[in-house]
Amino acid sequence: MTDWPDLAGRLEEGGHVLPVRVYYEDTDFTGIVYHGAYVRFFERARSDFLRLVGIHHAELAKGVHGVSLAFAVRTMTLDFQRPARIDDVLEVHTSIAEYRGARLKLDQLIHRGDELLISAAVTVAIITSEGKPTRLPVALAEKLQRHLPDETYTG
Repeated sequence: MTDWPDLAGRLEEGGHVLPVRVYYEDTDFTGIVYHGAYVRFFERARSDFLRLVGIHHAELAKGVHGVSLAFAVRTMTLDFQRPARIDDVLEVHTSIAEYRGARLKLDQLIHRGDELLISAAVTVAIITSEGKPTRLPVALAEKLQRHLPDETYTG
């Protein structure tokens, strides 16, 4: 199996960047990206950000760190500013806005070049397989803390 180090995007100062190409399946009949496709782009970026910092969904689900855990989106606010179109190459930027207890707030932006197309404010809860909010194990929490903008973690 070939290792594709750039498949998950890249970590940069202040967060993560994931390139995304717009395909026909992402668009409506006019060739403009369907609003629901942006949610998928944001989800991929959040997952890849976590993967690159060393937090893997499969390990969380298997309970490798003690108990089966998952990230569940609690709230998502989207602000559509400009449309993306078929064949556009976009960049999804993800950064941690706040990390507190069982809650992680992220800011996500989609750019086409220098042009901001859409922004999202996302809050995810860390939950057990029973759906109860819980904190991340210390080792995983420390991995997230390294990517906080100004050490705003309040455990």
